[in-house]
Amino acid sequence: MTMREREGLITRIRQLRRLTPAAAQPSATATDRADAARVDDLEARIAHLEQMVEGLQDSVYRESERQRKLLAELRAQIQPAAMSAALNKDARDRGL
Repeated sequence: MTMREREGLITRIRQLRRLTPAAAQPSATATDRADAARVDDLEARIAHLEQMVEGLQDSVYRESERQRKLLAELRAQIQPAAMSAALNKDARDRGL
C-alpha cells in the first residue's frame, strides 16, 4: 500500500465517522436497559444451574449412603462368625 492510498483510506474512514448520525448510536439509557436485561437473564440462568447442582448433590449423597449401607451389610455377612453360622444353617437345610 502506497502512502497516497493509505492517506486516502484514512480520509474515507474519517468521512464515514463524521457522517454517522448520533441517533444511529445507541443511547446510554438503551444500553443500560439492555445490560440490565442481560444481567437479569444471567441471574435466572445461574439460579437454575444452582438448583441443578443442588439436585445433583442430593442424588450423589443418596447413592453414596445406599452404597455405604450395602457395603456394611456385605462386611457383616463375611465376618467369620456370621459366615460360619450361614454355612452351618445351609448344611442343616441340605441335610449334610
